[in-house]
This record gives sequence, structure tokens and C-alpha cells, in this order.
Amino acid sequence: MSRKVALAAGQTARTACARGLLRTGVDEQTGELMSGSVLAERVGWAAGLVAAMVTELLADHWNAADVELLASGVDAGGRKLPSNAWMALRRLGWTAAPPEGVRVNDRIVRMAQEQAGRLLRSAHWRADLTAGLLAAWPADPGKRTPQEWDAVRAAVSDGEHLPSSVITSRTRQIAAFAKKHGRLPVDVFEVEGAPRTARLLLLSACDGQQATNERHETEPGRALLRLQLPTRPDPQSYRDWSWVACPLTLPLTVPAGAVLHLPTLRPHQGRVRADLAYTHPVPKAARTGHRVALGVDWGLNTLLSAGAARLHDDGRITALGAGGMFRTAGVLAKQHRLRRLSEFLHAKAGHYQRLTAGDEQHALAAKHTVLSDEIAYVSARRSNLNDALAWAAARWALDQAIAAGASVIYVEDLRSMEARGMGRTMNTRLSQQVRGQIVEHMRHLASETGIAVVAVPARNTSRHCPECLTPLRHRKAPDRPTVPGWKWATCPNPGCGWQGDRDQGAWQRIAARGLAHQTKTACDRTTGAMAIRTVVDRLEAGAVITPTPPKISRADRSKTGTTRRQTARPAPRRRRAPSPARPCGPAGKRPEGHAHTDRKRLPRAAHRHQDVPTISTPTTRHQPRGAAVGAGFHHHAHATPPRWEHVPEPDALSGTGSLS
Repeated sequence: MSRKVALAAGQTARTACARGLLRTGVDEQTGELMSGSVLAERVGWAAGLVAAMVTELLADHWNAADVELLASGVDAGGRKLPSNAWMALRRLGWTAAPPEGVRVNDRIVRMAQEQAGRLLRSAHWRADLTAGLLAAWPADPGKRTPQEWDAVRAAVSDGEHLPSSVITSRTRQIAAFAKKHGRLPVDVFEVEGAPRTARLLLLSACDGQQATNERHETEPGRALLRLQLPTRPDPQSYRDWSWVACPLTLPLTVPAGAVLHLPTLRPHQGRVRADLAYTHPVPKAARTGHRVALGVDWGLNTLLSAGAARLHDDGRITALGAGGMFRTAGVLAKQHRLRRLSEFLHAKAGHYQRLTAGDEQHALAAKHTVLSDEIAYVSARRSNLNDALAWAAARWALDQAIAAGASVIYVEDLRSMEARGMGRTMNTRLSQQVRGQIVEHMRHLASETGIAVVAVPARNTSRHCPECLTPLRHRKAPDRPTVPGWKWATCPNPGCGWQGDRDQGAWQRIAARGLAHQTKTACDRTTGAMAIRTVVDRLEAGAVITPTPPKISRADRSKTGTTRRQTARPAPRRRRAPSPARPCGPAGKRPEGHAHTDRKRLPRAAHRHQDVPTISTPTTRHQPRGAAVGAGFHHHAHATPPRWEHVPEPDALSGTGSLS
């Protein structure tokens, strides 16, 4: 089966991943039907063998020389290394072997080499970053001067566009090492140990001799995964391996014509999770030529604020509506509670660890184990909550773009900005928001519809007026113009007079800046991410929102005569008849169905608040206090039934029409 996707004009291939679950399997050698727990056990045996070999490879090659050799892309003879990690490791002669007495096939070794090669390649970026920080180490690691910031960005590869938070976190890591050992580290491999190995099976490194994955011929939503699994935890020969057929139910997100790839299997809590990779054709996103754009701004109290803008033929940019906001106050509050709980548990576990000093027989060792399990549980909850929040926010932004007919989404780029000057609590909250995940998920979802996602510089997007670029005055609220704050913005320019929510003005500025600078959009060749790196003053002068004049009706609605008398509408069904024109007595005029208007003295309960949408008073069993006939509305939301001398016949048309 071909794994290539047929593309038409204006299309590109998109590789995505969906989550699946292996619920059962059939051993083809014995015909035995395996349950989910038995299947998870056998997959766990294979994953354990792979993890042991990965740990051995990392221990042997976790050093600067080997990582640099692998990242260089050429071997000792000057030949180019293959793109597949397992093939590159074999070209370099880095092999792994199973434990003594265990027999595995070559594809199991491939999966171990592929996983180890990916981890070693990812370490090269951290090694270069740490080397650049050590070369331009500041006098005060807690606070760099502007000259020291320029020096460290010049020393780091592609440091001009590197987020400041990444540089700060690595600086703190090196400073902690220097405080503990009294010297600076040599490289990142002295600061960090070899990463822990995850128990998984990268079936993408295998071929048909280890695993196959085919879609069902008649049911496009089903597939069959066949793979070799051991029948015991320590297979002694090839006879201890057998083929297992596992039916797969494809998620609805997998298109019917998509090409399926071999998944990645992860045993977890007695089940086998499968990451199903697939490739399908999608419209190609354009870099320039956009007319309608969606601007997305990150807010302090609101996670996302977005709105659409249109670029006209004469160069004017107008806003399409007032935009919308994605508010997640409840989710963010829960996220911050979990963060504080995690910090408390880590502090307590660290205290127990210092008291026990590694003694497993200590009285506090059991408590430390319980705390470790609780920390893992809280960390999983935080991870799942952040992931769900990121997907929901990305989906909301994409839906806004589709509804507005936008072909591009301009996102505020906050990689080079840090949360400072807002207090310790607010700085921590802003630093731990899932903005990076939201942008990545937004790019992933937008690629399916051919909508481009472009990062725009964030400088002065909330500071300047979207209509005249005058610096704004920020206040706490529109009805409190003298109280300092950040929520409400007003333009001091007398000729403009714009005012509105701070985030609303920000997304207008972002959308206008993106439409004006779309010819400066650059595309990363490695990741395919689009971004506008710099702001040009000539183009920025035209990145303003032109206010649209209010619509004025051309029809003359001035009154020229007496108002035409309206015919009486039929009464609603609950009344059956209109009230009398002028009642006699102190009761006043009320709709029929409540207290009668012909009584001189009303009952005590009738003086309470009476309203129309009520229910009838029960006639059996429950008799609330004050629910006597004629008493009107009372505490239990019952209504007194009307007393008629002659009950009129029901009118079929009385329930039609408006209640007004």
C-alpha cells in the first residue's frame, strides 16, 4: 500500500495524529482472544525491552562530542547521515543489545535506536543554548543589563528571536548549579543527566516484518493493526514471539481518504493507548494576498480577545464588528489552585527527603512515597487541564476566523516579552499560561482549512490608539475616568476620541498591523511557522482602523398626523378576557387571574408582589400558607384561580400572537 498522498493544485499534505485505544487482540498462532489487560501486559513486555536498550544507548552517548557528531549531519567519512534516527545511529556504529539470554528481532532494536536518536538530537539545541549562556555569563545573573542581553543573544544561535523566558530559565538553572558546586558547569551534560526513558513502541521505525496497519475495505472507520509481541517477559527464542491482530476504531477526526501510518503504542494503567498518525490533503495556506484577517490578543483577565478586519482596495482597513472574548476565569482559577497545591507538595516532599537523607528504613520514607504519588497525580491533572484549555481556545479562535471569512489569523507574538511589574502573583499566573500550546494547536487546526497563522510583533499593540496611533490613557473603568488602571483605554486626541476595552483596541491593532505588513511575512523552512519579524515605520503608518460612519436611515419617519388607532389584540390564554376599563375601589387596575378588582378590601396575601408567569394553586393535598382563593401571589409561586360568575367559552385564537 502506498503511503504517499495524491495532491491537486493548491493543496499540500498534512500529517496529524489522533488518539486511539487497543481494547482487544487475537493471537494468530493460537487463535486466543486476548482481553485489554492481557494485551497491555504483552505490549508492556516489548516496551520494557526497548526501554532497557534506550537507557543503555543514552548512558553511552550522553556527552558533548557524540551529540555534536550526530547533530552535524555527517559521519566520520564525510557522508551525509540519513534523516531517520535509527539509520543515523547505525551509520555511526552506535548499537544496542538486549539483556543476556533475551532474543529479539532487528526491528525491536530499530525502535530503541530511533527513540534514543531523537532524544540525542533534541539535546543539541539545549547544549548550544547553555554554551552561549556560559560564554556571555553576566555579572549579576538575577538581572542582566541591556548590553548583556545583546551579548547573550549574539552568542546563542538564532538568539534574536529566542524568547526571553527561555534564556532566563536556563540562567537560573546554571546559577543553581554554580551555587551548589561553587563553579560554573562545563556544558549542559554536567547540569542535566540523561533523560528518563518512556515505555513506548515507535512502530514507525519498523516495516512489515514487525507491524502492519491497514484500513478496513468496507468500513472506512475501522482498521486492523498486526504486530509481533512476546509471549513472555524474557523471550528466549523467536518462538516466544507471535503475531497479534488488534482491531482499531478510527476517531471521527480521521478523514475517510487519509493514508494511515504505523502508530505509537503506550501501555498505561492496564490499557494500550495508540497515537494514530495519518496524512491527508488540505488547502495550502497563502503567505500574502489576504483581505480579511482575524486579530488575536492575549489579555490579563481574558485569555483571548479576537475580532476581524477587512483590507479594502484603496488601502483602508475597517473592523468587522466589535469582536469577542474567550473568558476562562473558572478554569484559570482551578489551574492556579492546582499550581499552589503542587508547590506546597513539592516543598513538603523536599523537606521529607532532606530528613530521610535517602534512608529507606526511615519513619518518614513511607510518607515521602505517598507525597510523590500525590505530586504525580496533581501534575497529571494540571497537564490535562492545560491541554484541554489550549485545545478549546484554539478551536474558538479558528471558529471565529471561519465565521468572519478570514484567510489568516494574526496572533500577538509574546515570545520576547516577560511578565514583570504586576506583582508576584500576577507575574506567576501570566508566566504559566498555555499560550505556546494555544498557538501550536491553532496552527494545527487552521492547516486543515487552509487558514494561515502568523505571529505579529506585540510592541505597542495595547499602548497606541487603533484609529490614530496616539498613546492611549488607561483607566480602571469607563465610569471611573480618574482611577488608574489597565482595563479601559481612551484616546486623548481631540480629533479621534476613540475609547473602548483595552483588549478590543489591541486586537484591532494586531489585525491592522498584520494586513499592512503581510508582504513582510517570513516562513520557517524547518517548522513551516509564519511570522512577521520587524515593524516598518512606513507600513505602520497605514496600519490604522478607519472608523465606519453610523448607518442613517433615508426614510423620513417624522410624524405628520395623528397616530392610527390600533385594534385590540386577543388576550393571552392565561387571562381569557381583558381587565375592566376603570375598577372601583382602592385595589387599582390588575390583570384578571390575580386578585379581583371589584373588592373593597383585599386579603392580606394580595399585598405581596404579584407577577404574571405563575402557576395555579393546588386544590388537593398541599395548601401553602396564604393560598386562599383571591389571595393572589404568595411565597410558593402559586396563583389564585379567577372567580367568574359565568366562565366564558375557550377562544381558539386567544393563545396566538405576541404577548406584548
